Amino acid sequence: MKIKLNNLDSTLVHSNDTYDVIDNDSLDTLVVSKTVLHPDKTTRGHAHTGQEEIYLYLSGVGTMQVANEQMPIKQGDIVLIPDSAFHKVVNTGTDDLVFISIFNGNRREVHDGAPK
Repeated sequence: MKIKLNNLDSTLVHSNDTYDVIDNDSLDTLVVSKTVLHPDKTTRGHAHTGQEEIYLYLSGVGTMQVANEQMPIKQGDIVLIPDSAFHKVVNTGTDDLVFISIFNGNRREVHDGAPK
């Protein structure tokens, strides 16, 4: 199955002045999600107990925090997020930062999980 993550094959699940999130949950256990993070905005940051996640950056520039590690991110970067690791994305550019995340759709718990 080929998808485009648009309003024809996926669902807009969140939209505000910070970001837009479009999810496709056609598979039994995996969700493919596209986030468009607007310039000078930050995701709220969170963690998932019992869940790993993959982020693939399509366009834009920014920084990402995974646990206690801060890293610059740009188009083509792939970030692996371990089970229960706090993660947060910041758009440091002047254009939208667009990324795909892939995760198990049967999430058990979402928490702020911010490192102390």
